[in-house]
Amino acid sequence: MELSLFSKIIKGEIPASFIAKQESWVAFLDINPRAEGHTLVVPVEQKQRIRDLSNESQHSLMEGVAMVSEKLCNHFGTPDCTIVVHDGPAAGQEIPHVHIHVIPRSKGDGGKSLLAMFPDIPHPGKLDPNFSALTTLAEQLSLV
Repeated sequence: MELSLFSKIIKGEIPASFIAKQESWVAFLDINPRAEGHTLVVPVEQKQRIRDLSNESQHSLMEGVAMVSEKLCNHFGTPDCTIVVHDGPAAGQEIPHVHIHVIPRSKGDGGKSLLAMFPDIPHPGKLDPNFSALTTLAEQLSLV
């Protein structure tokens, strides 16, 4: 498998502004930030989708996201971050290597929510929920 851009960064072949490194993940500032402090948390294990990562990588990656979120919130004096994963190309992933965006947020910062990703879908509260369809789908997807 060819090394991804992120694997090359992890190996030190491409420079990055790291804010944290652990054995199984790294965190560095995004070179095209949506807001100051926009950070990518990336597993060392190169896989395109979260579900393809080992259980160990999945767990440590989320611990990394929590650590980075806390660090960013403390630094920027905000309680909130937007945390986003584009899990595959159809979901908007541009680099074929799992990465989680952690973006510090504050009221009125101009950033948008998940609703902005699907502008043609009615906003919550505009339509009555179809509980029957939701129940059927939940039954089909149930892991219990």
